[in-house]
Amino acid sequence: MANIGKITEDIINRSPFLRESLTEELINVSALARKIKPEIEDIVKKEIKEGAIIMAIKRMSPGYYHRINLKIKNFMGTLGDFLVRSDLEDFTFENSETLTLRQSELMKSLNDDKDAFYTYCRGVNESTVITSTSVSDKIREIFKKEKLKSHTSDLASITIKLPTVNTEISGIYYYILKHLAWEGINIVEVVSTANEFTVVVKSDDIDSAFSVLMQLKKSGKISE
Repeated sequence: MANIGKITEDIINRSPFLRESLTEELINVSALARKIKPEIEDIVKKEIKEGAIIMAIKRMSPGYYHRINLKIKNFMGTLGDFLVRSDLEDFTFENSETLTLRQSELMKSLNDDKDAFYTYCRGVNESTVITSTSVSDKIREIFKKEKLKSHTSDLASITIKLPTVNTEISGIYYYILKHLAWEGINIVEVVSTANEFTVVVKSDDIDSAFSVLMQLKKSGKISE
């Protein structure tokens, strides 16, 4: 007869989010047992007591996701400085043969403007420019012949300096974005380099986002 514990673990492991929630004790074990009971019974071809499934769930080892979470929590305590910028705008243009030339023209015009925030991300079909509001008129002029697909104003950003080991630990970005989502903070854009991670949000959300990130950093230091 198939092992109830192994079947239970296989079913739960199909959903990393479910396994993670179990690890953090966010799931009602009895309710989960009732939910997966029909599937287990279909596999073993016999009726299974709910208590047996509950016991199988409770006996599951913390596993991979628990180990990863511990690594990430400790990593959060090593985060570098946070840099907050306000008064940002987001422009998304349809890609064209001339768009790269417009980008080059804009960058040249910003050479002497050390205070201006500027980032450019090119996708398959469209490209996005995020910049300080003080530069928005210049963008409208330089890109006036390009097709504007969307524009969002009243934005702010938080740039996090990451230790170089960030590329060796899986799930860091997910961990950060998950906690922001739990607080109902909508992410407008995400920008990253090798050792920097920037989230762009509406200005009304910047205080809450900063508070969440600071709490993650503090909790990481505590768990070291």
